[in-house]
Order: sequence, then structure tokens, then C-alpha cells
Amino acid sequence: MYAGGASLYARSRPSSEGQRADEANSLQFNGFLSAPAGSRASSGMSETRRLGRRERQARRAEAVSPPAYLTRRIPWYEFADEEALVRIERRADTLLEEVGVDFRGDPETLSLWRAAGADVEGERVRIPAELARSLCAKAPREFVQLARNPRRSVRIGGRHCVFAPVYGPPFVRCLEQGRRYGTIEDFRNLVRLTCMLPWLHHSGGTTCEPCDVPVNKRHLDMVYAHIRWSDKPFLGSITELSRCEDSVEMARILFGAETLERSCVIMGNINANSPLMFDKVATHAIRTYCGANQGIVIAPFILGGAMGPVTTAGALAQALAEGMAGVGLSQLARPGAPVVLGNFLSSMSLRSGAPTFGMPEATMSNYVVGQLARRLGVPLRCGGSLTASKVPDAQAAFESADSIHSTVIGGANYVLHAAGWLEAGLVTGYEKLIQDADRLGALHTLMAGLPTDDNALARGAYEEVQPGGHFLGSSHTLANYETAYYEATMSDSESFEQWQEKGSRDSATRACERWKAMLAEYEAPPLDAGVDEALLAFIAKRKESMPDAWH
Repeated sequence: MYAGGASLYARSRPSSEGQRADEANSLQFNGFLSAPAGSRASSGMSETRRLGRRERQARRAEAVSPPAYLTRRIPWYEFADEEALVRIERRADTLLEEVGVDFRGDPETLSLWRAAGADVEGERVRIPAELARSLCAKAPREFVQLARNPRRSVRIGGRHCVFAPVYGPPFVRCLEQGRRYGTIEDFRNLVRLTCMLPWLHHSGGTTCEPCDVPVNKRHLDMVYAHIRWSDKPFLGSITELSRCEDSVEMARILFGAETLERSCVIMGNINANSPLMFDKVATHAIRTYCGANQGIVIAPFILGGAMGPVTTAGALAQALAEGMAGVGLSQLARPGAPVVLGNFLSSMSLRSGAPTFGMPEATMSNYVVGQLARRLGVPLRCGGSLTASKVPDAQAAFESADSIHSTVIGGANYVLHAAGWLEAGLVTGYEKLIQDADRLGALHTLMAGLPTDDNALARGAYEEVQPGGHFLGSSHTLANYETAYYEATMSDSESFEQWQEKGSRDSATRACERWKAMLAEYEAPPLDAGVDEALLAFIAKRKESMPDAWH
């Protein structure tokens, strides 16, 4: 067990698809739990309260152990009508067939497309829409990524959603040290925090770039950090062919060759070089991961007006075409390999050229791409808690809230950048990671839907509470108060006087105190000593085989 016992840092328990997650923490009624005014006392009240306490304890035990992944029990939001969806799909088909997609620097990929029946001219591949859609149909609609702790394995696709932290920033920021280049110690700390945060289901990948480690060797340290300091699922490296191969091999050491052959234990995340191009870095990653029966996330990265049309519908059509081409290649590499259709579409300031986040155009794209992915029959990655703000301020809060809400309501199955994103993706924020993760907990409650059973409808409560009375201290309140509401641990709801007495701390200050306390309490999940030794030996051998490279 992690330090802190039955705390929000406790390991998650296994969760069946039909199990509702009760995430709320204990509410404090500050002495108001007396018999309600206007109530009818009964001789059985004390026994009722004893039963209520036992029920509350059982519910509390569930509440401190959030699920390994989120299962939605509310409908998807259908933003676009049938006519609009068909028009976008037809435009995507036209782009594939008439304009085509470039696959540069990878003759093997061109050979795969040629053998499949695509029109290959130089590095330009024109793909019949029927071929692209038939290939996408080979991909699994949902799949499981195993974690080394089986209780933390995740299901991606269908009605399931998996939250992972920010990916890729070269800089980190915290309240005390400000903005700076990331280090390997920052990376390890972020992995540890993600491991402890119950609302993040996945360890992610490049949570920050460890810029104090050579470029050609840092992937080894990053993958090892995910394995050693967390027991959640993780992403491997994709930045060069040998780094993809190293990542898959380290997963093979951890899980065993037989497990890799039958199950997904590691994934990579790649971007198309929009518009309508994949370079060899991306195609090597697709073929390496999928060829080993491992997962790949394929996400076009489009800023409207730069890498795609300035119009949202036009950018969506391009993103769908690029995504279908990438998914198709994954299935040429190995039919049935797990793959996630990605979409990273946002607007930009046409005055300055700076990317913007949390804007209505990106919100619309999150909704519509969810519809398109479901029609195509593949899992979806999009969105996150995105902001252009440099610090975790009000701008960061409202941009991130709009972005993550539309991501989840729209139907994303795997969400990178769910927590920690700042400065348009250039910075990983320690405080922002904590703040965002707290809001992810609220989304778990929202996605669980509205119960309407007898307890939820408070049947029997009005026999005890009369008109004009109150429910504080009633049997129904006592039986439910610890799990009735989600309590945001990073929000302050105390009186002004209480807040002032505690130092008038703002949200960022509280988040800073929180992550520092978490790291002080952190205990590494156990790892088999023989596996650890084999991993370290592999890393040492690989590092010795090449000189340091810093570019």
C-alpha cells in the first residue's frame, strides 16, 4: 500500500463494466448531524443509524479506490446531423482518392500500400475509399492494455475512457522554481505523481523531455521510469526506429514474449505531418509497434489556417483522411493490431500565428470527431485539458474546462494531455497537473450518470422529515452523506474567515503544497528484482553501444 493508507492515493481496485464508481469523499457537516427539525423520532432510530454507519463505511471503502478506467453511462453528444457527417466523410474520401497522402522516406510502407491495391506514384499514395474503410474495419473496436499491476489494466474503446497526463513539453513549471527545462528527476517525479493520482488511469509517455540526458539515450531512462516508478500502463518512444524497438524490447522483458504476442502492453503515439503526409519516423513507429501486436495512437496535429483549412469542417475532413490512412497502414503491418484514431485539431490566432485552445471551433471538432470515429468503428483519442496560458490561472481554468469537457462528452476513449498542460503544450505544470486531475474526478461522477433507484429517489425519507423540516441528520442523509457528492479536494469551499486563518492560499499554492506532500509520501510499487536487473542490463548495454548525441 502507498503511504497514506485509505487515501485518494490508494491503488485502484478492479472494476467491471457494470460497476458504478463512487468517488465522493466524506462531507463534513460541522456538528449539524443532529435530529432534523420537524422529524418524527422513533425507538429504532439508533439502530437505523448504526446500519447507516456500516453502509457508509462500505461505500467509503469503494470511494477511495476509483476504477482503473472510466466507463460512461451517459449518451454521447451528437453535435452534427447525418447530412453534415456524410459530407465530411465524402470530402475525406475525395482527399484520399484524388489528392492522396505522402509517405516519405520509407520504401517498405510504399510496398505495403502497392500490394494492397493503392495507387503509388513516387511517395504519393492515392487510396481508394473502399480500401481505406475495409482496412479500418480490421482494427479492434476496443482492446485492453495490460499494466504490470493487473488491477490497473485499462480498456480502450467502446464506452470506456482512459485519462493520461500531458505529453511532450520540453519545459516544466512549478510555483517555487518557475519555468525551466525538464530534467530526468522532473520526469521521475511526474511519473510518481501520476502513479499516485487516482483519476489518471495511465502513466502516459513523455510527460516532459529530460533535457539533461542525451537525446539518443533518454528514451531508455523514460521507459524505465514508467516501469520502475509506476504500475500503470504506459507509452513507449517513437522518435526513431531503434528507440521504438528498444521500447518494445523493454516491454518484452517486463511482460514476457508470449504476453506481447497475445496482448497489448505498450503503445506509441505519433502525429501525421499535416497536411496529408507521414514521414518515416511515424511510419517506422506504426510498423514497429503494430508489427509486434502492440498499440499505436495516430493523431493528425492540425492548427486551422496553418496545417489545415481555416474552416473547422474542412480541417475535420483532412484529419479523418489522415487518420484513416494511418489506421490503414497499421492494419497492413498486422491485421487486428490495436490502434487508436487520434485527432488534435485546434484554432490559431490569424493575427499572431499563435495556437489557441479552449475555443469554440476546437470544442465543435471534439464533438464531431467522436461521431466520425464511432461511425468508422475505431477507438478515439482527442482533446485534453488544453490551454495557451503560461501559468495555472483563470485563463488556464476556463480554457482547460471547455476542452476536457467536450473531449469527454464527445466520446474520446484515450485522452492524452488530460492533466498538466500549459503554454500551448510547451510546459508541463506541476500545480496544473494536480488541479486538472481533481477535475477529472468530477468527470468520473458526471460520466456515471444519474441513479434513479429507490435510494437515489429518497423513498422513505419523507416519513422522517416533515414539511418545513430539514434533512441534516436524517437517516437518509446519514446513509449517503459520505458518497452523495464529489468533493473537489483542490477547491476551497470554507468561509472567508476559515480561508483567511489558513493563510489566504490560492489554488496554485494549495496545489504546490499537495504535490510536494505527495512526493514526500510516495512509495514505489514493488518490481520483481530479476526483471529490474534484466532491464538495467539492457539499458546499460544499449547506452554503451553508442556515443552521446545531444541533437
